[in-house]
Amino acid sequence: MSSSKSHGVQNIRFNQDFGCFTVSMDSGVRIYNVEPLTEHGRIDYDTVGGIAHAEMLGRTNLLALVAGGATPRFPDRNVMVWDDLKRAVIFEIGLPSQVLSVRWRKDKLIVVLINEIHVFYFPTSSTSEASTPSPKHLSTVTTSLNPRGLCEVCSSVDCQLMVYPARQRGAVLLKDLVCLDQEREERGGQGGSESVCTTHSHDLTAIALSPRGNMVATASTKGTIIRVHSTSSRDLVAEFRRGTDSANINCLCFSLDSEYMLCSSDKATVHIFSIKDQTLNKKLSLPAVGILSRAVSSYTESQWGLAQFSLAKEGQCVCAFSGSRSVVALCADGSCHKYTFTTDGNCSRDAFNMFLDMFDDHM
Repeated sequence: MSSSKSHGVQNIRFNQDFGCFTVSMDSGVRIYNVEPLTEHGRIDYDTVGGIAHAEMLGRTNLLALVAGGATPRFPDRNVMVWDDLKRAVIFEIGLPSQVLSVRWRKDKLIVVLINEIHVFYFPTSSTSEASTPSPKHLSTVTTSLNPRGLCEVCSSVDCQLMVYPARQRGAVLLKDLVCLDQEREERGGQGGSESVCTTHSHDLTAIALSPRGNMVATASTKGTIIRVHSTSSRDLVAEFRRGTDSANINCLCFSLDSEYMLCSSDKATVHIFSIKDQTLNKKLSLPAVGILSRAVSSYTESQWGLAQFSLAKEGQCVCAFSGSRSVVALCADGSCHKYTFTTDGNCSRDAFNMFLDMFDDHM
């Protein structure tokens, strides 16, 4: 997410169940609860400096921090693991180059660089114990150039799938992290494998995994089409059209029950699609005649959004589902928009707040 001039916002990230989010800033980190919208805590600049990325591990006391912004105090090639109960960095991991993103599982920490992904594991079964063990390096995965730091990992206990851009343009690589697990390898190497799913003809700009890891959604630099594939068969599950003009899609998200998904882009519009009942999605009704019939047909056959809403200012925002049919949109200017939608496509705003300002008087 682009930086906000007024607050120095570098990045905003939801946790795995969309119940909390972090705001990485030039002045440190803020942690919020979504429903109700409350500030859970802060890590001030004097403690960690400017932060470019902050990733929560569920609702535990652990956060992975990467320095950045206008005045960082640590190298941007290090990952600091912060324990909010101890109010301290409990260990620090040095990497060979700038860290572009970080992802958590209960048992693993994934660090994404420009052309590598480093996988760390924890030697005990839980990272929420009073004494958190230091992570151990498990594997280094060499990737194609990945300047956006695209990578997602399933947090489900039953699925250890990691997805990231493949070497083939427009394709996503599906890797089962079980195959990297040292204990499983010592018991005979009965791990998983990796496979490639071709999704677009242009470079990828956004990837999302469904909560159970059974579907992957992708968008490309063209920004008009979102495709959802099965991670087991790699078959196309759905193809959704955001629009006809190019856009920078910066956020894809499945609902927790995987019935819906959404996308947001720099066009200041959030589109919501139905996956479970795709008859709810709209289709254009345009006559296809003459030499334009093929082009018109490609638009009319595409599934358009079930519902959509627009934000006041164009730019990047991150969105997530906060209920069965409700969406939260968080913008770099510090605004929080809450919308509900119906199966017939109606969308209404329920709440609006400037979350970076509303709790300052109470801290």
